Amino acid sequence: MSGNVNIDWSNLGFNYIKTDFRYISRWKDGKWDEGGLVEDNMLRISEASTALHYGQQCFEGLKAYRRKDGKVQLFRPDMNAKRMQNSCKRVLMPEVPVDKFIDACKKVVKANARFIPPYGTGGTFYLRPMVIGVGDTIGVKPAQEYIFCVFGIPVGAYFKGGMAPVNMEVAKYDRAAPFGTGAVKVGGNYAGSLYPHEEAAARGFADCVYLDPATHTKIEEAGAANFFGITKEKHFVTPTSPSILPSITKISLLHVAKEYLGMAVEERDVFIDKLDEFSEAGACGTAAVISPIGGIEYNGKLHVFYSETEVGPVTKELYKTLVGIQFGDIDAPAGWVVEVEL
Repeated sequence: MSGNVNIDWSNLGFNYIKTDFRYISRWKDGKWDEGGLVEDNMLRISEASTALHYGQQCFEGLKAYRRKDGKVQLFRPDMNAKRMQNSCKRVLMPEVPVDKFIDACKKVVKANARFIPPYGTGGTFYLRPMVIGVGDTIGVKPAQEYIFCVFGIPVGAYFKGGMAPVNMEVAKYDRAAPFGTGAVKVGGNYAGSLYPHEEAAARGFADCVYLDPATHTKIEEAGAANFFGITKEKHFVTPTSPSILPSITKISLLHVAKEYLGMAVEERDVFIDKLDEFSEAGACGTAAVISPIGGIEYNGKLHVFYSETEVGPVTKELYKTLVGIQFGDIDAPAGWVVEVEL
């Protein structure tokens, strides 16, 4: 389909919108089929699908960006492809080849070009690839058939009135078990976070900070995003742990901090009782890029970083630089952007 869409780009949120096409490929008899675009946004699957009963599924999230020259580019899709492969391995699903993953994303972007927000609106085209176990399997074992699907939706600028800090509280729940599935992007991790998030919101917080499940002394993640802090010496610090999902935004910010802003970077333990070492803090992920954290409440006391109302200068610069790369306004490191032929 072609032509304009009746969308108010300035008021676009993060909500599902049915676009024209999505990509579907099926795995059966030991291999993926060629796959292709379909118009139907409904998946018809067996009631005995392992995705429904045993959580045998995983997903990804990435974006396509409209540049100033009108061209469209993907940001580090190879990283999403490799992370999805790790997720598939962990829950015994067939891996999607990197080339197939990127080709599927390109096809969905091209087929839905009229839904890509114009440059300057802050909007992007969000892609949701996923793999699910399907077919007639009732026992607790891997499925014999799988679906790889990619759909996309236009989403608005995350910060409509400009970036603003949010407060978080330390969760009394664990996000993932030690040596569990915390490092892969499977749905169960997110289902388990819904209740802690609801509790935090009821107490007036934007979300909650999760500590390491083994000792409850170290920060792991901030909501559904990775945590980072800026020390008083202007070092970019982010936690390391086998149960943290490796955020592609976080990995990119480590590079931006070091190579673009000349900062020292550290991946190490971040102890919850040593928040005083940070002058700024934030959560980072695909949706917002960076959500500045004004303060974290721990043991009944709110520790404020830079400010509860203003974004710190280093956080601002990190955000501005990475978003500039994503929209093509700042030169990207080699291999970071993939142009989509429309």
